[in-house]
Amino acid sequence: MAKHAAVIGSGVMGHGIAQEYALAGYTVSLYDLKEEFLSKAKNSIENSLSLLVSEQVITELAKQDALERIVLTTDLRAAVAEADVITEAIPEVIEMKWELFEKLEHLAKEDAIIASNTSTFSVARLIERAKTPHRFIITHFFNPAQLVPLVEIVRHESTSDEVVSTVMDLMVQIGKSPVLLKKDVPGFVANRLQAALMREAFHLLKEGVADAREIDTVMKDGIGFRWAFVGPIETADFGGLDTWKRVIENLAPVLDASQSAPALIEELVAKGELGTKTGSGIYSYADTSVEEKWKERDEQFIRLGKMKRG
Repeated sequence: MAKHAAVIGSGVMGHGIAQEYALAGYTVSLYDLKEEFLSKAKNSIENSLSLLVSEQVITELAKQDALERIVLTTDLRAAVAEADVITEAIPEVIEMKWELFEKLEHLAKEDAIIASNTSTFSVARLIERAKTPHRFIITHFFNPAQLVPLVEIVRHESTSDEVVSTVMDLMVQIGKSPVLLKKDVPGFVANRLQAALMREAFHLLKEGVADAREIDTVMKDGIGFRWAFVGPIETADFGGLDTWKRVIENLAPVLDASQSAPALIEELVAKGELGTKTGSGIYSYADTSVEEKWKERDEQFIRLGKMKRG
């Protein structure tokens, strides 16, 4: 089993993945191109760990131990030289990933597993130029990676059974809930479900059925409240398949079937209003701290995680 993990890319996803490995006792090399990126990642990890301490999920000692296990570096060779598993968490640009994978195949140990956190590309696309395709796999974490349990695992027919088994066990060891997909489909499972729901939510918003806050309340205090413990397929069983047969037959013809992003999103993106990252999106964050909103979100995720675990 792996003892040393490397994470390539220290951004939103990378630093959270590194944190999970470190908390589970693994030595972690966290690589990025610039020291300033790594400094920002270190601050994010420290803040996240401090939040776990304040919520009594971990001790102060566990926090310090985890921080000591994370080695920050801008030297790719040093980052991967001893790694048993390498997680790629760089931007979703296929040429960048191909270039990185070529380097990793040359620099990493021959038996090192190379995993991608992609949410966009198929595993077949990722390994088009790989010389050792048997050790490539997708481990799709969810944002924030250090708090959301799900990891979607996607293999290629070339991926060895040993790699799949090792990765599944590894995800459990670091506290995740891995799901191994039987087929490699665009968006995997979670993003397809999210996209279907988001499409209908923005359609309802456009049609004036409810405003954004009301639609979010329906999700958080209704559907999402149930789905935290009872999935959609279980919900159908619990509600009665005859009932859900009628519900779907009645609603399917009138649900939104748009083939592109909602016009509202297109308009806001064109204006540079991207949500919390710019201080304005569907909602305005002019009168509130985005950092405080993120902190509140993470606190709630931590509390939900504690409840689900015990």
